[in-house]
Amino acid sequence: MRPAPTICPICQSELEVARLHCTSCDTSIEGHFAMGQFSNLTPDQLEFVFTFVRCEGKINRMEQELNLSYPTIRNRLHEVIRALGYEPGKDDSLEIDAEKRSSAIADLEAGRITADQAMRILRGEEE
Repeated sequence: MRPAPTICPICQSELEVARLHCTSCDTSIEGHFAMGQFSNLTPDQLEFVFTFVRCEGKINRMEQELNLSYPTIRNRLHEVIRALGYEPGKDDSLEIDAEKRSSAIADLEAGRITADQAMRILRGEEE
C-alpha cells in the first residue's frame, strides 16, 4: 500500500484525513484527523528513522550499516529532527560525570577506543 499524499496536487496546500475505513467490518468514520508528524518526513528520512530504531539509536552501528561517516549521519538526524518540528541540540546538556570522563580517557590510553570515539563520549554523543 502506498503512503497517503500530504500535499494537494491542485493547490499545493496541506491535505488532511477526512475518512477512515475498516476493511474487516466495513465501518467508516468521517471527520477531520491530523496526518501526524511523521507525514512531514520524506521517504528517505522515514527510512533513516527506521534504520535508527533498528540500530537502537547507536550512531556507530548506523555508520557500519549505511556506510556513511559520523558527521553525515548526524546531519541527517538533525534534518529529521527539524522536519518533525524540533531544533536539534536545544535541550542538550554538555555535562558528563567525572567517572565517565576518566573511563573514556583510560579506554583511549589503553587503545580500547579511538580518539574519535573518545571525543564522542566526552561530548555526550555516545556511551
